[in-house]
Amino acid sequence: MNPNPTAARALAPERTLAPGDHLYLIDGSGFIFRAYHALPPLTRKSDGLPTGAVAGFCNMLWKLLEDTKAGDKPSHLAVIFDAGSKTFRNDMYTEYKANRSEPPDDLIPQFPLTRDAVRAFGVACVEKPGFEADDLIATYARLARETGVKVTIVSSDKDLMQLIHDGKVEMLDPMKNRRIGPAEVIDRFGVPPEKVIDVQALIGDSIDNVPGVPGIGVKTAAKLIAEFGDLETLLARADEVKQNKCRESLITFAEQARLSQRLVKLDDAVPLDEGIADFAVHDPDPAKLMPFLQSLELGNLLRRAAPKLGVVVDEAVGAQSAPTASPPHAEMKPQTAPLEPKAGPGAVRDQALLLRPIDQGIYETIADAAALSRWIAAAQESGLICVSIETDDADPMRAQILGIALAVGAGIAGYIPLAHRADGGLDLAGSAALQLSERQALAQLGPLFEDEGVLKTGHNLKTAMIVLRQRGVVLKSIDDVLLISYVLDLGQHGHGLEELSETHLHHKPIALSDVTGKGRERISFDHAAILEATRYAAGKADIALRLHLLLKPRLAAERRTTVYETLERPLIAVLADMERAGIAIAPSSLAKLSNDFARDMARLEEECCKLAGEKFNLGSPKQLGDILFDKFSLPGGRRTKTGAWSTDADILEELAAAGHDLPQRILEWRQLSKLKSTYTDALPTYVNPTTMRVHTSYALGATTTGRLSSNEPNLQNIPIRTEEGRRIRRAFVAPEGRCLVSADYSQIELRLLAHIADVPALSQAFADGLDIHAMTASEMFSVPVKDMPAEIRRRAKAINFGIIYGISGFGLANQLGIPRGEADAYIKKYFERFPGIRDYMESTKAFVREHGYVETIFGRRIHIRDVKAQNAAHRAFGERQAINAPIQGSAADIIRRAMTRLPAALAENDLDAKLLLQVHDELVLEVKDAQARQVCDVAKSVMEKATLPAIALRVPLVVDARSGKNWDEAH
Repeated sequence: MNPNPTAARALAPERTLAPGDHLYLIDGSGFIFRAYHALPPLTRKSDGLPTGAVAGFCNMLWKLLEDTKAGDKPSHLAVIFDAGSKTFRNDMYTEYKANRSEPPDDLIPQFPLTRDAVRAFGVACVEKPGFEADDLIATYARLARETGVKVTIVSSDKDLMQLIHDGKVEMLDPMKNRRIGPAEVIDRFGVPPEKVIDVQALIGDSIDNVPGVPGIGVKTAAKLIAEFGDLETLLARADEVKQNKCRESLITFAEQARLSQRLVKLDDAVPLDEGIADFAVHDPDPAKLMPFLQSLELGNLLRRAAPKLGVVVDEAVGAQSAPTASPPHAEMKPQTAPLEPKAGPGAVRDQALLLRPIDQGIYETIADAAALSRWIAAAQESGLICVSIETDDADPMRAQILGIALAVGAGIAGYIPLAHRADGGLDLAGSAALQLSERQALAQLGPLFEDEGVLKTGHNLKTAMIVLRQRGVVLKSIDDVLLISYVLDLGQHGHGLEELSETHLHHKPIALSDVTGKGRERISFDHAAILEATRYAAGKADIALRLHLLLKPRLAAERRTTVYETLERPLIAVLADMERAGIAIAPSSLAKLSNDFARDMARLEEECCKLAGEKFNLGSPKQLGDILFDKFSLPGGRRTKTGAWSTDADILEELAAAGHDLPQRILEWRQLSKLKSTYTDALPTYVNPTTMRVHTSYALGATTTGRLSSNEPNLQNIPIRTEEGRRIRRAFVAPEGRCLVSADYSQIELRLLAHIADVPALSQAFADGLDIHAMTASEMFSVPVKDMPAEIRRRAKAINFGIIYGISGFGLANQLGIPRGEADAYIKKYFERFPGIRDYMESTKAFVREHGYVETIFGRRIHIRDVKAQNAAHRAFGERQAINAPIQGSAADIIRRAMTRLPAALAENDLDAKLLLQVHDELVLEVKDAQARQVCDVAKSVMEKATLPAIALRVPLVVDARSGKNWDEAH
């Protein structure tokens, strides 16, 4: 049924197109919003005009025109825009899109500029009042499909997925360079494209304010449509649905579902003013495009486009007022197949090879010892090799090596398959002629990997280092691209290989799923065809080496070398040793804890049901919300987008603070449930069957302040201020004859605040060894330190730590349970007593607004993007980040320095001890019982002197170091 009665006439198919043509329809409105959010704010230097969204839009459009594969290049192309906010859907349902917020202020002036950009590129720009861009796209897609023309819709909008037809209409997500066909639609909605409208009608859409049916999500909707066939049949037979709530909702909201279906169904019969034949692709007119790019000062794109259009451009033209990515060494385009193995790694000394485009890359399958010897010789000759290891498991302690990729120059990469099982159906398992064994390969590569005269580079080499160490090979003399990027561009973007490739090389790497497939058809990597495995693995090594060649020189040019060489590179080997060491746990203690937690949870369930006056599922936010806010009418309730009551922790905490028992019991139950599922039940599953220890992994380059993060399992979030958390720590134990040592910095961030902000009163208090919170309370409230009431000290402590994180009066009021005015007065008085802190905060905000970054005391640069946001809340968040980052980042740098120095100090003192864990400001070691005191002294000395000789702090660093048979006892 056509949802738009004014467009009921069916349009005749366009007759001027040929079946071999390919129509691209770009969702212009979606494109500009994605461009806006993908880039930092940019402005035209001459007058401050916002241009970030236009710049991103133009770059994406140029990339689409230039980088599309030959077989997929558009013969016809149009960019489709929304003409306005009101459409025929608003006549159907006045609340349609009613809850959408206004666009950001700095985006509004860029809407017309984006249309100008499309015209400057010589591309058709289409919009029609009363209709959404999606309706126009649906109409053009139908016309093209009926003519036999292939259609690619350039968008990631889920609403357009209903238009996909296998082999006829597909979608392309330009940000991820991902094609979306029927399989991807099924992954998203659980149904094929022709059923998407029915699922959307049930689930609704909070963004567009499409109501849907309350309580029905994607999985339930897909299951219902699969069972009943379509929405109308489902609604007619709703009484057959077994689940009570679902059945009641379908019956109650049947008409709402039908309305939702009409709202989400795209109109594919819009009266058109332009035909598809008008969209024929042609090269941009330089006389239009070049002046447009120059007028907006889009210098990078201008310089890339000019040679393609035969235009010579002055190198100084068009500089932008915000930093942009460095230009790549070479354009990178997907490679279709590796070259013949006999080509090999030749002429590596020729520096021109560093500019070799990836489609000229020499990707060789290294299948025998002679071929591998040639690659080793090339690496020794060049002094540089990139290493990438493919394994069957993300855990390097359990992983088997499937193959090793090497690169010795840009575009010169190879792959050594070691444990692949098939190649196009040809069994390789016993054929030494087609692949080397792991033992053979490592026997040849071992001397190269341990040769300190050859630099080994790669991305996230810690994993490769652990895998190789497990086999007796030490990877020496390393440079990690991930960490180089982290030092250079912390806060600017992520540091994964794919993102770095797209950011710096403008190349989308081959995805693993392109080699192994997806879903039910997915195969393991060791079953992939060798040619495809080579293309994927060698391609990664090639990209990593190119990134090294591109990024490493920036360290010196931008004066970041010291940060990289002292804080990042030495840490890789330390963390690799820590992860290999692991830590022992007592499974029986955890099992007992699980039983205790289960018993306490059962008691709390009984108490909660008694308080509620009925039995209910404590794990159901819906049931809990109904009891708290419908049955008991407690204050402070707010509804989620689905219409249900929110029962988030902050709401329950407010109710508990007001004296309500049920929310307090729920919070206690949730805490026990989380501890049980996350730790006491889960930790035993992480025990390595060979070492019988737990081996956490530390993610490098993952946080915005320089801190390390722990995962699989995460050992950094075990609560230490609750008895339950301490009981979990007691399950981390030392073997017989050994003990654990915990060395923990005392109030390091407050000490750094005193140093960085130069607050004499705080510095003197730390120098005198005073109770800093009692001293602060005495200064603020004129209360003697001796016999100070605990509540007064608690308030001072909350302010001390809150100031570091830019706490507001509202936040402090919530934390202390006091009126907002009283909290504001506390903060005002705090700044009056310690004016240096206010000065630091204001000077930091001024600096970050001008430069876009802040620095730690060791020179680590942390970019803060939100400080230039037009949105006031985002800007305030960025300013709080800027105030906190130098403090938290400096603390992270200090413990890094301590970690890299501690192993050598232990060895110098002939101590049998090893680092096991780093948890924020704490280091955990395992030592011989007889050496515990000495290890405590060495750890304390190294950690307290970690800033020296580079920086002498105004305040002393203090470390508490203790030993015990378990972690809690040591801490």
